[in-house]
Amino acid sequence: MIAMHKPGADEYATSFAGYVARIADHEDIVEVLVKQEDQFLALFSAIPESRGEYRYAPGKWSIKDIVGHLCDTERVFAYRALRFARGDTTPLTSFDDKAYVPEVWAADRTLRSMVAELSDVRRATVSLFRNLPAVAWERRGTASDNPASVRALAYIIAGHARHHMVTLEARYTR
Repeated sequence: MIAMHKPGADEYATSFAGYVARIADHEDIVEVLVKQEDQFLALFSAIPESRGEYRYAPGKWSIKDIVGHLCDTERVFAYRALRFARGDTTPLTSFDDKAYVPEVWAADRTLRSMVAELSDVRRATVSLFRNLPAVAWERRGTASDNPASVRALAYIIAGHARHHMVTLEARYTR
């Protein structure tokens, strides 16, 4: 593995600082991504299919909505990382992650199928980051009118997933 340090604040939008902060300085970011797949599977295997539509409060996402959100958001951030890693500095537009949620049509799917999709997405993300040359990790681009480095995007993906796993464990599985 390439020696990696956390991204600097100039490598991502301030709105992502909380996600980056969820990854400790000593953690190997690729290993975090690998281990999270097992954590997803353990967490979701303990949730019965009948709870897939559970919301802890009115207006909150269901468990399946969160899984769909994790899939879509990870795909978008990994795509950004791919573009920048390959030296493409074309500015990328923002995306409205909240508008994507109803378009997943999670209520029409099983929780198990959605978790399998999340696992597939994560394996693709890990493969991308695991196979990047050292120079690619430092590359930067612009997304949503903000700077973004490939390294920061890896940390954002992992921190975003960690954020939602904590929420799921605290508000959805008790």
